[in-house]
Amino acid sequence: MRYSKDHKAETHERIVKNASVRLRERGAAGLGVAELMKDAGLTHGGFYAHFPSRDALIGEAFAYAMQQTTGRWRKRAEQAPEGKRLASIVNGYLSTEHRDDAGNGCALPSLGVEASRANQKIRKAFANKLEEMVEVIAEQFKDLPPKTARREAIAIISTMMGAMVLARTAGNGAFSDEILSAGRYAALRSEEAAKPRAGKPQPKTEAKTGI
Repeated sequence: MRYSKDHKAETHERIVKNASVRLRERGAAGLGVAELMKDAGLTHGGFYAHFPSRDALIGEAFAYAMQQTTGRWRKRAEQAPEGKRLASIVNGYLSTEHRDDAGNGCALPSLGVEASRANQKIRKAFANKLEEMVEVIAEQFKDLPPKTARREAIAIISTMMGAMVLARTAGNGAFSDEILSAGRYAALRSEEAAKPRAGKPQPKTEAKTGI
């Protein structure tokens, strides 16, 4: 049976989406091609009509998962009032709902270490999507020089990712909730510390020491 190009594209997208969920839940080792194809209503052999290799699927699934997070952050920022946009992102990220739904959550805490061990093509795709995530957070620091805003964004993302990893490791009890709360406090305290102070001129250039 021949399928239209639209049907093939829709099937391809569905496979990638399902793979991205399983990657975040189980890691690459738990990603079974046969299971994915069965869920898509296709045979194992039909896999190669969509992807040249399993690594190619993993690369697309990584990118899809990170793009999903970037889109969610942008939407939260757009819907929040001025001055509350970063808080909206941080509070949504470091929430019990996100902690308890790894399969549909951010790829960083679930797959960051795994991506560092992947092939160069997957690492590059991961890094490119991470750059986009940094840009979204940096955009919230409109009063800072670009390099300073980028530094703050990287620090906040690192704080959020680390807190989520620890919170999931601790389970879903009071200690885990405490970790999430501490992560929110640390990330938003960083924002407050970075705000220009009245009467205190901000430097126009960056120190050469970097981040």
